[in-house]
Amino acid sequence: MTRAAYVGAVDQGTTSTRFFVFDHHGKIVSRAQLEHRQIYPRPGWVEHDPIEIRDKAYEVIRQGLKSAGIRPGELAAVGITNQRETTVLWNPKTGEPYYNAIVWQDTRTDPICSRLAVNGEMGCFRSRVGLPLSTYFSGPKIKWLVETVDGLDSAMEKGAVMFGNMDAWLIWWLSGGPDGGLHVTDVSNGSRTMLMNIETLKWDTEMLAAMDIPEKILPEIHSSSEVYGYTTPEGVFGEKIPLAGILGDQQAALFGQACFTPGEAKNTYGTGCFLLMNTGEQMVHSTHGLLTTPAYRIGGEPPVYALEGSIAIAGSLVQWVRDNLGLISASEEIEALARTVDDNGGAYFVPAFSGLFAPHWRREARGVITGLTHYINKGHIARAVLEASAFQTKEIFEAMEKDSGIRLTALKVDGGMVNNELLMQFQSDILGLPVICPKNRETTVLGAAYAAGLAVRFWSDLQELRQHWEIDHQWDSRMAEQERTALYDGWHKAVYKSYA
Repeated sequence: MTRAAYVGAVDQGTTSTRFFVFDHHGKIVSRAQLEHRQIYPRPGWVEHDPIEIRDKAYEVIRQGLKSAGIRPGELAAVGITNQRETTVLWNPKTGEPYYNAIVWQDTRTDPICSRLAVNGEMGCFRSRVGLPLSTYFSGPKIKWLVETVDGLDSAMEKGAVMFGNMDAWLIWWLSGGPDGGLHVTDVSNGSRTMLMNIETLKWDTEMLAAMDIPEKILPEIHSSSEVYGYTTPEGVFGEKIPLAGILGDQQAALFGQACFTPGEAKNTYGTGCFLLMNTGEQMVHSTHGLLTTPAYRIGGEPPVYALEGSIAIAGSLVQWVRDNLGLISASEEIEALARTVDDNGGAYFVPAFSGLFAPHWRREARGVITGLTHYINKGHIARAVLEASAFQTKEIFEAMEKDSGIRLTALKVDGGMVNNELLMQFQSDILGLPVICPKNRETTVLGAAYAAGLAVRFWSDLQELRQHWEIDHQWDSRMAEQERTALYDGWHKAVYKSYA
């Protein structure tokens, strides 16, 4: 075991960047967080400034180390977890992005996805990449940038373009940037591009040809837990620290929840909602609208796979109600407003702002509020907003059971919305199963720290990590089956009305 007493981890998320320091027991020693701008150039377009994100990452690292009162050399390793699919192309000589980062929620690539579909079939590449054609993933975003941004084509021919999701972007800068920075990613992020073969875990020549993307712009694919290289003494850490863990945010949360056994599942309630179930070394190809994805790979061990159901709008719906409707002045107020009524009054909110993700995959769907009568007030709307995440989770939960043949007995939960007692109780009610929250709710960034720590033997194995997981709270269902069925039927009717 290394003598260093801590592990650091960067969590580069959709709305903010954070840095955490953990001790050997997986306890949080310090944290720092800074938000970045959300850029909306047109309806359906969502962008971030990559330079702003880099600078915010540097600042939270400084703040986190200062808050912990430790020297960088006391870190055994640093891990990275990141918003997946968010796409940036940059010049390796200058580090300048050719365009803003295109965020995973962005829908501008819809025409490209339609164009790529073989005989109109959006699932035509599923067997190779585990994913349907969707605006969600990185590959179509790269294609849009190449087709749209002046000079990118010729820059690629000259070898003057690098692609990365936000993990690759930050690792490159932390390891030297234009002065020899590492251009790497891991299997969990590679799987979100539509360009990686999920069996070979290598860039797929057929997919690269279909999207007309040269392999030379792509990062090297590595495992999720190994020493990729080191931070530079000239950089923000000021010392050589092993960069040793990379996991896309949802796979990181699965890892941080210690879901190491096939059949264990977690749901993260954040900007979106993401339910993943460990399927072990078996790759389960979904027939119910789910994604097949590498969950993680530890060093040279066989990859572990997962089924994933992605919900585009969860916590961001609460923000939308706050910012666009003005029903609340702070996101935390949504629960108190929802508690002013006893039920949803027959109102349902389907937040298909960017279409519907799993298990429907309806690009044309648009958000709707149904069941409005004179009786409905803002309390009912607030309750419908919270219930939307729970209903969508139930849809994915059922699809996972059908795909895997495994009867799930509980759901581990994490993310910011887990603090909402009303939502968590309703989630248990509508599932008819226990919903369990760990003491350490920062499972995403913890997963990245675990991956980095394993690589340098700060932690010995998965069993040691499992011992750190402790229950904080469990919600048990109180709802009668008849009421559960009626509410769920109402949800399905509302979903069908969202199909534009």
